[in-house]
Amino acid sequence: MKLLRGLAIALALGTSTLSAHAGTVLIVLSDSNRLDLKDGKVFKTGFYLNELMQPVQALLEAGHEITFATPKGTAPSVDVTSIDKMYFGGDEAAMKASEAQLSDLGLLSSDKSPVISLARVEQIGYDHFDAVYVPGGHAPMQDLLVSSELGKLLTYFHEHGKTTALACHGPIALLSTLPDAQDFVTQFETEGMAKAHAGWIYAGYRFTVFSNREEEMAKGLLGGGEMKFYPQDALTQAGAQFSQADAAFSPHVVTDRELITGQNPASAPFVAQQLLSRLK
Repeated sequence: MKLLRGLAIALALGTSTLSAHAGTVLIVLSDSNRLDLKDGKVFKTGFYLNELMQPVQALLEAGHEITFATPKGTAPSVDVTSIDKMYFGGDEAAMKASEAQLSDLGLLSSDKSPVISLARVEQIGYDHFDAVYVPGGHAPMQDLLVSSELGKLLTYFHEHGKTTALACHGPIALLSTLPDAQDFVTQFETEGMAKAHAGWIYAGYRFTVFSNREEEMAKGLLGGGEMKFYPQDALTQAGAQFSQADAAFSPHVVTDRELITGQNPASAPFVAQQLLSRLK
């Protein structure tokens, strides 16, 4: 944590416009390095490089402090398929810079990672953080959607109007706030539908997430496997109102009250912009 804070300060002091009101942003990642698919198949995954690092770079350059957390406090994993210049607008130098900074942060280190648990986040106090950000990759669909610790945090942020940003598959984490998140997800996995809870805190919210159309176009990445369900369907069934870009894989960001959601990898920089605007 001290290393990360030192890096944030160094980067911030190196800029000509240090934020007058530096904020503290909690970035929540998955503990998982896999996604269980149908028929017992497994897809090795993690977070997407650009979806994490583009917002991280923007936040640090603006002088904000970042704390990384996972439900259990274990080091997260990067999805190796995301280490591709196409997610950086074809800019290989930008991709390599993100890789280098990720390495400097030590996030992936099993013994030196600065990542803390969500239980530790609660001990520190949710009010310590000005915003929370959940990047995508398929890993959030393995654990974040049913994490009671994350559900408690997001509920607090909702009740106190604190900025909550999520990108690509990250918005699936909103299901963790359902009173019966595990039952809802299990039913959706087995039956393709589940009974919505009338009291869901995000019912009626406008949102976006990696769309069904994009899932179908990108399912070749799963190596012949098939996801148990798509996040667009589950979040819509739960009671939120889905929105998507006219063209697949185009940037699309939806803001509704405290919630900021981005549709796909290309949306991550724009989610970061919205997040920064809330931290001024």
